Amino acid sequence: MKRVNPGLLPTALAFAIWGLFPLYFHPLHQVSAFQVIAHRIVWSCLFVLAWLAVRRELSTLRTALADLSVVWRLAVTATLITLNWLVYVWGVMNGHVVETSLGYFIGPLVNVLLGVVLLSEKLTAAQWVSVALAAMGVSYLTVMTGHLPWISLTLAFSFATYGLMRKVVKVEALAGLATETILLAPFAAAFLLWCEVRGTGALMHAGPTIDALLIGSGPITAVTLFLYAYGTRLLPYSTVGLLQYIAPTLQFACGVFAFHEPFERTRAIGFTIIWVGLIIYAGEGLRLSRAKV
Repeated sequence: MKRVNPGLLPTALAFAIWGLFPLYFHPLHQVSAFQVIAHRIVWSCLFVLAWLAVRRELSTLRTALADLSVVWRLAVTATLITLNWLVYVWGVMNGHVVETSLGYFIGPLVNVLLGVVLLSEKLTAAQWVSVALAAMGVSYLTVMTGHLPWISLTLAFSFATYGLMRKVVKVEALAGLATETILLAPFAAAFLLWCEVRGTGALMHAGPTIDALLIGSGPITAVTLFLYAYGTRLLPYSTVGLLQYIAPTLQFACGVFAFHEPFERTRAIGFTIIWVGLIIYAGEGLRLSRAKV
């Protein structure tokens, strides 16, 4: 009997948690997206620092902070992930869960496109067809709805660029997240203090459920990242490529079935064009991975 790869469960669980995040953040709709992200940064920072201390890995953080080139690159990635979090949370809290799912559906194809533009990578004919179909789907949605799906595009490009930059920064996942949040935490804490002084702060003023969700946003962010980082190191890249669609699929289901967002014919056609491109992309990825064996 073939042994199941130990990275499969944690990786699938990480993508499932990300896919169900709309259910977590939607109850926070009464809190501004800026406050939610500020809390997420502050509590992530505190939790990751405590986690590193318990694991006796604070030395990895000190190593990262001692290298100015690493710090500057992580400052850029911190900005990108903050933008991604902010747009995602705003979209979830304002009835755009389906559009956020589209962003993570097209994200892998944006990765491919960035590889061509920035890394001079070569694509197969099937991969070019995938990218072309994604562009057609986005163009169709833009023409038919009368506006760019800016939420989807912002999420796709910010996360793809974030992932590309994190790949070239030589730092462990937790130490990298700790550095990013340390760089952001002073600004987030100052903003929360300013909200408190103005009387608009949510923590300790909006009920115990809201307090628990705001504080819990930090640990759940860090734990999910740890599961992802641990699992993906043990899995073939092609397997990770297929598992990543768990997240946007669950997000899409949350938007349509849990929050009853409209999914009219126009959207269905645009999504279908993009989904066909993703099926071709996933199939080509499997073919290439088997060809290397």
